[in-house]
Amino acid sequence: MVAYSRLLPIFVVTGYLGSGKTTLINNMLKHPSLRDAAVLVNEFGAVGIDHMLVQEMDENTVLLQSGCICCTIRSDLKESIIELNSKRESGLVPPYKRLILETTGLADPSPILFTLNSDTVIKHHYRLGAVITTVDSINASSQMKRYQEPLKQVLVADRIVITKGDLAKKKKLLTLREKIEDLNPSADVVEVLHGNVDVRRLLRADVYEKRNRGSETRRWLKLADNESNNEDLHHHDINKHGKTISSFTISYNHPLDWTAFGIWLTMLLNRHGENVLRVKGILNVKGVSTPVVINGVQHVVHPPIHLKSWPTEDQRSHIVFIVDNMDKNLIQRSLTAFNRLSESS
Repeated sequence: MVAYSRLLPIFVVTGYLGSGKTTLINNMLKHPSLRDAAVLVNEFGAVGIDHMLVQEMDENTVLLQSGCICCTIRSDLKESIIELNSKRESGLVPPYKRLILETTGLADPSPILFTLNSDTVIKHHYRLGAVITTVDSINASSQMKRYQEPLKQVLVADRIVITKGDLAKKKKLLTLREKIEDLNPSADVVEVLHGNVDVRRLLRADVYEKRNRGSETRRWLKLADNESNNEDLHHHDINKHGKTISSFTISYNHPLDWTAFGIWLTMLLNRHGENVLRVKGILNVKGVSTPVVINGVQHVVHPPIHLKSWPTEDQRSHIVFIVDNMDKNLIQRSLTAFNRLSESS
């Protein structure tokens, strides 16, 4: 079995209708960082690639001037990924080191992420790199109030790209950014300026690449510190959204038993996976001198990462949750109970 960190990363680009996914992907394809990438799109007509086309390799695959391979999703996602990988291994397409997947605007990303992490064949070659969500600065607020899909797309993201910022008033743009940061405090929010976006920053969302681990986990720790300070000042849940969705951080002062924690998290996701939209954390594990990073979306949990050292002096465990209709205190009490049970056994 190939080491998880050496599997080819898949970057999922999602976003609601008209939010700028196609424009973002076009800009990404022009960047030299992606000359060794493959792109799966719903249809070639949706992506303006004619000026970058080098040759048509078959009816569903083209080679771009940048070196990228661009393919259509022929039937279902699983079959398209496996077919593209077979072409790669047989030499029918140039080798690529990462795969970019564009979803439809109406897609709930969760089933897609589940497919990527559960299919036996896909798991042997690929891993999830990051979820990048585009958000329309003009229409996003009203869309998230009316529809579940754009809200879920924001909640599961690792990077959130705010588009059309030059068309929105500054106050509206600031309000939207604050809403997004409250909804998904662990995501990095990037704004598109005059059609330009920092492609390298988007790709750094992959915490399973060694060079990215420190910066990502430092952001998570900063988030935990900020939330702790805000709770001390206000004494209420500052991250409540609508009637049911909330985000919060659970901090634990004592080292956690890894076996007990694993059982607890497995039971939590088995019972409430549809309601646990995101979970990220840096853990102080009993008997281990360096931190362990966990990362999951609903029922899908990535293999843990063992860091070489603590990124800050804070060596407590911090777990960031985004949940739907779940109580923070109940989750915290259940974790404490499991850890105490392990200590007494």
